[in-house]
Amino acid sequence: MLPVIVPDRFWPLTEAISLFRARVILERKVITVSSNYAYKTRDLKFILKEWLPINEVFAYDKHKDFYSVDDIDPIIDSIDKVAREVMAPTADDGEKTPVYFENGKVYLPESFKALFKYINENGWGTSNVNDEGGSLPFVLLCAINEFMTGANPAFMPYVALTSGAAGLIQSFGVEKDKEMFLPKMFNGTWSGTMCLTEPSAGSDVGDILSKAYPTDNSRIYKIKGNKIFISGGDGDHVENVIHLYLARIEGAAEGTKGISLFIVPKYWVNEDGSLEPNDVETTGVEHKMGLKGSATAALSCGENSGCRGVLLGTYDVETGTGQGMAQMFQMMNEERLLTGSAALGVASIAYWNAAAYCKERIQGRSIANPKAGRTQIINHEDVKRMLMLNKATLEACRAIINKAAFYIEVSHLDTDPERKKAASGMAECLTPLAKAYPSDEAWNCICESIQAHGGYGFCEEYPVAQAARDVKIYSIWEGTNFIQSLDLLGRKWNMGKGTVFAAFLKNIEDFVNENKTVVGFEKEFANLEKALSSYKTIMAAMAKYLADGKTGMMPTYSRRILTATAQLYGGMCLLEQALIAKKKAEELGKEHFEYNFYNGKLLSARYYLRNVVPNVWSVMEIVLEGDTSVIESSAETFDY
Repeated sequence: MLPVIVPDRFWPLTEAISLFRARVILERKVITVSSNYAYKTRDLKFILKEWLPINEVFAYDKHKDFYSVDDIDPIIDSIDKVAREVMAPTADDGEKTPVYFENGKVYLPESFKALFKYINENGWGTSNVNDEGGSLPFVLLCAINEFMTGANPAFMPYVALTSGAAGLIQSFGVEKDKEMFLPKMFNGTWSGTMCLTEPSAGSDVGDILSKAYPTDNSRIYKIKGNKIFISGGDGDHVENVIHLYLARIEGAAEGTKGISLFIVPKYWVNEDGSLEPNDVETTGVEHKMGLKGSATAALSCGENSGCRGVLLGTYDVETGTGQGMAQMFQMMNEERLLTGSAALGVASIAYWNAAAYCKERIQGRSIANPKAGRTQIINHEDVKRMLMLNKATLEACRAIINKAAFYIEVSHLDTDPERKKAASGMAECLTPLAKAYPSDEAWNCICESIQAHGGYGFCEEYPVAQAARDVKIYSIWEGTNFIQSLDLLGRKWNMGKGTVFAAFLKNIEDFVNENKTVVGFEKEFANLEKALSSYKTIMAAMAKYLADGKTGMMPTYSRRILTATAQLYGGMCLLEQALIAKKKAEELGKEHFEYNFYNGKLLSARYYLRNVVPNVWSVMEIVLEGDTSVIESSAETFDY
């Protein structure tokens, strides 16, 4: 039997699943195994065991006594089994019995309640942000987040938001805060949220109106304000919800520098551990296009002047400066990666469902050999094109995300200052790509998966329809993808006076120069080299526009440039993997059961470098053309 990975113990997986099912049956909720969980873990294992230097991560003091490469397969296989047999069967509940709001309370699908406790009790949830030894390395946690989200996209925000809130308390709370809040957040008794957005301030967080007023206790403030779009903002699955709440202390500076971060529990926690109402009221939940089992709540705090919050960190009275935004951004890289991996998970499930369907569906005859009779649609060239676009793009996304997760791990744990700095720079450059590119391309890939199903793809009985509705939010979460593109061009290009991004591009250039004569990959490396040259031309063109005072050109083209950046780096990643796969395929031979996997990696790289990466020089031509139609248009242009 495979073990369940728990921070401090191992116990049989079959027993764990049986107990969960028994609990659900006792609650008179019968769950059947979902048919749409089609995730394949082989590429993840390749990334972790054959591509990334994962031994470096396991050698760090935090992990060396707990994990090794030999643990990767058991961990992934265990959690994949949980995702398949425990999580996926609950996914339909979110659609059939979505979150609802009644008499001031939020009610979740019944199966989600037991699942939240089960996931956290067994070490796959919030306990992994615990600094104590035994928590999963972030690079591994990011990997499994992909297929856990794919199993039930509406459920995972409850885990992710609780983890984010607990991580901030762990980083910035005093010992008393940690003792009071973390144990019950780690074990699933309490949940957590991140409260940023307000009716008058979304992405422009510096304009928030929530206020914090000092009390006799220097650490406790009275909170007053309203928040909207709060994922996991309320629910009957936990005893208490711990909100991490951005507000401006009375008299603080304007803009983001005056914002502070507070722990604002739904129920105030007294010294003896007892709970009492804290004047935090849910005023409604959103009725969404997808993720219907995930509560997106509107909150009102301090309507009766009774809401209290605990200040995280410090506040400088003289300058009116708070630490709230800096604290939030400490965790932002990780949260943005997890958002990208969530989009990847949903799109991957849709792709593998489409591939399975196309192998079974018989329709039409081969154009090349019509006399052969009717055939499965996977033998039609355009269907294979749709599936190959999915396969290659999703593998590139998976590579970018996991490479970024590796660099984040190194930047946190390495003891060599230079290596730590270099890894941090790479993580900074990759983060906007790892968030935006997968969440943009996931929508396009799922559209191809729907198309591959033909008319059935438009029917709700097939899982690709729900995937399309669920996946769209990820391009909006954690900073819209336009914001990610501005971060790339406006900040990452200029970090360290341009030296950080120069090092990012140098990695690609060195890789090309070292391998462009490898037999069998000449065209692919030529395309990567052309893309790199084109990208440098894009950067020079944007610099010239800005120098000429044409600032509107950057936001006009930034999203397309981000996509081109990801395609450039994704092309390098797939070629790195293809070099490994080619050697392995030759060693194994065509008769080996693993040959098709490794040969498939070669085909993915070839397709991506020849069909996707050319978009980089297409973007270059568009940027050089410098069309100003967008800039010249007025609001009235769009009245007709």
